[in-house]
Amino acid sequence: MKKVLVLGGGFAGVEAAIYLKKEENIEVTLVSDRDYFYIYPTSIWIPTGQTTEKDISIPLEQLATKHGFEVIVDAVTALDAGAKSATLASGRVLEGYDYIVVALGQDKMKAKGIENTFSICGKPEEAGEIKLRLDILVAKGSGKIAMGFGGNPHDTSAVRGGPAFEVLFNVNTMLKRKGIRDNFELTFFAPMEKPGQKMGPKALVMMDKMFGMTNIKKKVGSKITSFEADGINFEDGTKLESDLTMFITAGKGHSVLEASDLPLSEAGFVVTNEYNEVEGFEGVYAIGDSASLMGPEWRAKQGHVAEVMAKNVAYNIFQHSQKMKSKRSYMEHLNILCVMDTGDGAAFVYRDDKGGKMIPLPFIGHWMKRGWGWYCKQSKLGRIPRIPGM
Repeated sequence: MKKVLVLGGGFAGVEAAIYLKKEENIEVTLVSDRDYFYIYPTSIWIPTGQTTEKDISIPLEQLATKHGFEVIVDAVTALDAGAKSATLASGRVLEGYDYIVVALGQDKMKAKGIENTFSICGKPEEAGEIKLRLDILVAKGSGKIAMGFGGNPHDTSAVRGGPAFEVLFNVNTMLKRKGIRDNFELTFFAPMEKPGQKMGPKALVMMDKMFGMTNIKKKVGSKITSFEADGINFEDGTKLESDLTMFITAGKGHSVLEASDLPLSEAGFVVTNEYNEVEGFEGVYAIGDSASLMGPEWRAKQGHVAEVMAKNVAYNIFQHSQKMKSKRSYMEHLNILCVMDTGDGAAFVYRDDKGGKMIPLPFIGHWMKRGWGWYCKQSKLGRIPRIPGM
């Protein structure tokens, strides 16, 4: 019986644990600092009251019971990849494993005054805080709301742009339905000249049209110098006033990984080959946001890519344990794929080496994404079959 330690309870870690248990003679232990799996892509509806944190969370113990892996709820504080051991916040040391799968996610880049902002991609509790602040403004009947995202100059894949657009468009739709949209100033902001360019030039044109149709202002192309309680300061000397600021900061390497013996990229992510193996550390793999993503400039860290990595690593570990040489790479599955929700519709976004496209999906698109959220939860729990590729 081979023993595998999976560090992290997000999309990558949970998927790895589930698929490892589909293989024979593999014992799996998953470590997470939260006792639940959180479906981040559907958290965009928490601020507008269309869902709750509980609705989009699955207890890890429930997943463990269904799929047969062990769960330890504790934070990883140190990792010795060479010795295949991990130290937890409780002081417990996990060792004696044949394989380690690093899926700890990433840390966030810091900006001056970041405590004056909230993120839909940060701690799950922050989504609820955005809702509380938004409720106050709605009760007041007017306000200025700014939402945006930043980048990491050392790794262009570590950007979370889509959720910023989605929450902003959903807030716009909610305010329209309440009949108070005209009393609010909504602004999207980002330091880069062409935020969203990963989606391709056609998508950028469509995004501009969407901003125009919804009367959402833009402030782009100037570095953010600091955040304050009442707005955002930019390098060009301007200030964007805001009663509520949501900012999705770019990712960087996890602090535990920075202090480990693993090889890291300039941005602090674990360097692997296309099979997610950490070369020079036999039996050690890194997946999801923890891994330095190979590929073209437009590549992006996304949940579906993390899950492909997880499934591949489960296969690769089993093959290795059987002394077989077959391996699976994530490179052929590298693309940008999402349904960008607006609250009353959506847009299907796809990008690969051949280019990008953005297809409007009025009304039906919103329910497609809602349906995906239901599918994600039910399929993870094994209540419905998994659709290949999803």
